[in-house]
Amino acid sequence: MKFAIAVLLLMGMTAVRAELAVASLNTVLADVARNVGGDRVTVTEVVKPGVDPHDFQPSPGDIKALSRARLILAGGLGFEGYLDKLRAAVGHTPTFVVVGEKITPLMVAEGAHGHEGHDHSRGADGRVADPHWWHSIANMKVAVRVLRDAFREADPANKAYYDARAKAYLAQLDNLSKWVKIQVARLPRDRRILVTSHDALGYFARDHGFQVYPVEGISGAEQPSSKRVRELIRQIREKKVKAIFAESVENPKVLGEIARETGAVPGGTLYVDGLGTGAAGTYEGMMRHNVETIVKALE
Repeated sequence: MKFAIAVLLLMGMTAVRAELAVASLNTVLADVARNVGGDRVTVTEVVKPGVDPHDFQPSPGDIKALSRARLILAGGLGFEGYLDKLRAAVGHTPTFVVVGEKITPLMVAEGAHGHEGHDHSRGADGRVADPHWWHSIANMKVAVRVLRDAFREADPANKAYYDARAKAYLAQLDNLSKWVKIQVARLPRDRRILVTSHDALGYFARDHGFQVYPVEGISGAEQPSSKRVRELIRQIREKKVKAIFAESVENPKVLGEIARETGAVPGGTLYVDGLGTGAAGTYEGMMRHNVETIVKALE
C-alpha cells in the first residue's frame, strides 16, 4: 500500500514538472517563452538569432520539429509569410499561438518606401500592418500575457507557476520602459530622426517621438530605387541628420553611398527583425543595445 501511494505521488510530481514543448518562429517570442515558462517549458528556436526572418523558409527538418511541439509561437501580422502553408504541413496536433492577432497594429500604405509583395495583414483600405510590434514595450506586455494564457491552458497543473513568472517578467518590462524613456529624453525632439536600412522601427518611433526615414520598406526585400535614394539624401541634408543605422542581418551598400553624399556617419548596428547574440540575445539586451546605440549616435 505504501509503495502504491509513493508511486502515485511520484506520478503526480512528474505530471506537475513535465515540460511543455514549445517551438518558436520568432526569436523575441522564444525569449518571452523562456521567461514565462522557466523550467516547465522547453523552447525550440526554429528561427535562430542572426537569421534574416524575411528570407527564412522552414526545411523538412524544421517541419518535423514543429510537428512534435505542443505550441508553436509566431509573431503574426504577416511577418511569417509561410504561416498558412506551415499550418497545413504540421497538421492539427500543435496549437499555433500567433501574438500579432492580439496586437493593435500600425497600418502603413502598401508600397511605402518601396515596400511591396510581402504577405502582411491588409486592412479594408488597402493599407498593411507593420509586423515589427515588439519594438513597443507595451506590445511586449501583451505578448507576455498571451503566452502566459497559452501555457496555462496547455498545462493547467502549472498555472500558478506561469502566473508568478509572468508577473515578474512584466515588472522587468516596466523597469525597462522607464529606463528607455530616461535615455531617449537626452535627445532633443529635432534630433529624434532614424535613418535605417528598412522600415522596422515604427512602433519604437511612435512610442518615443522619432521620425523614421528607411532606405527600404517594411519587408526589406526590395532594393530601393535611385529615386528613393535621392529623396532620402535630400531629407537627410535638409534635416541635418547626424547618423544613419545599419542592421544586424544586412548592411546594404546603399548606406555607404548615402553617408558619402550627406556627411552623416555610421551610427552603429541595430537589431530590428529579432534578437542577436551575446548581450543582445535577450529582449531586454536587444532593447538596451538599440537605445544606447541610437542615443549615443544622435546626441
